[in-house]
Amino acid sequence: MASHNDAEKKLLEKARRYLPGGNGGNLALPPELEFLASHGKGSHIYDVSGNEYVDWLMGSGPMILGHAHPVVTEAVIKAVEGGSTFFTTNDKAVELAEVLVDAIPCADQVIFTTSGTDACFQAMRAARAFSGKEKILKFEGAFHGTSDYALMSLTPPASVEYPQSVASTAGIPKAIQDLMLIAPYNDLATTEAIIKAHLDDLAAVIVEPVQRVISPAPGFLQGLRDLTKKYGVLLIFDEVVTSFRLAYGGAQEFFGVTPDMSTTGKIMGGGYPLAALAGRADVLSVFDRGASDGASYVNRIGTLNGNPIACAAGLATLTVMLEKDTYKRIHSNGATIRNALLDVCKENGVPVQSCGEDAIFDVYFSEVPVSNYRDTLAADGGMMTRYNTGLLERGILKGAQKYYPSAVHTEDDLEKTIQAMREVVPLARKTLNR
Repeated sequence: MASHNDAEKKLLEKARRYLPGGNGGNLALPPELEFLASHGKGSHIYDVSGNEYVDWLMGSGPMILGHAHPVVTEAVIKAVEGGSTFFTTNDKAVELAEVLVDAIPCADQVIFTTSGTDACFQAMRAARAFSGKEKILKFEGAFHGTSDYALMSLTPPASVEYPQSVASTAGIPKAIQDLMLIAPYNDLATTEAIIKAHLDDLAAVIVEPVQRVISPAPGFLQGLRDLTKKYGVLLIFDEVVTSFRLAYGGAQEFFGVTPDMSTTGKIMGGGYPLAALAGRADVLSVFDRGASDGASYVNRIGTLNGNPIACAAGLATLTVMLEKDTYKRIHSNGATIRNALLDVCKENGVPVQSCGEDAIFDVYFSEVPVSNYRDTLAADGGMMTRYNTGLLERGILKGAQKYYPSAVHTEDDLEKTIQAMREVVPLARKTLNR
């Protein structure tokens, strides 16, 4: 277990004093293992005390080329020397827009935002403006950011009946419940029934192609595409996580299904605050004051939308992503860790379900196969906590859910991670049996 120097201890005390919960609201670590990240290089990050961690969190996905990649760093430094932001369209934003349209199958045009939350929010707003309808269907357990609409039925109890939505955080007006419809992921029959029942009010269906780490069942995404076309409803892919990760063209390329709109973030910003909404030109015309009437025009002002430094980082990142064997390394690194964990669990008699794809995955400690949110409720969350904590004690960092393989994880990283798994799984299992 890592030890911390006086400087880091003092900073941790300040964090508890000045930040609610003592953290930034993202990854909350056990008190005995709390640390403050100082810097990163490649597939490792370092805390203020100098302790080193093999990083499978990778900034929650953006750092697929590793921390401080020299090509990205050079591009950012050059961009900073030209000015930080302008509140007028800049050259880097136009260049990146072209790259995104060329890469994303559904994209005729894009708009830039500063976060995946905003991109998904703008997608839902655009669907409402374009269709003149107010309701959105999402899938139970899906995360589309932290807007009021997105946080409906993220973590609902299993007793809630479809398509009723419930708020998964405080502070959401009750009126939002009537605007969000909820369906079970990987269930086309129930989804179609809900669409038919609410067709007069339904603007769009929004879906994570890989919901958290749950892969779509064969035919589910294509079936969803067929249903939305049949009933004249817009289909939105939330690809904030999967874009440029599963493949250069994202889940749309990987699964061969093209929506009407999609959101992208994380990787395309190179680690900087940047995201985008891409889609059909006729749908995105609602953001063009000259092409929309007063009833359909959507205001999208944002001080840092298309920030030139973030766009420069994105351009550099996507250039490197196109280099030979980049995706082969990402998928191979993921497959190695994924298969090793399954082997370790099998050796120790631990029930486990492997979910996701090699480039984005995790397990559930459960005997129940996982195809939707309610299946995950049968998993042993306590064992997952003990497992993640045990890894961190051995210098392996991952989030509460998801491994984010990168193109820069090394053979040594893989070996160290697998060795930690071999030590931690039987210990977590023993604790479970007490």
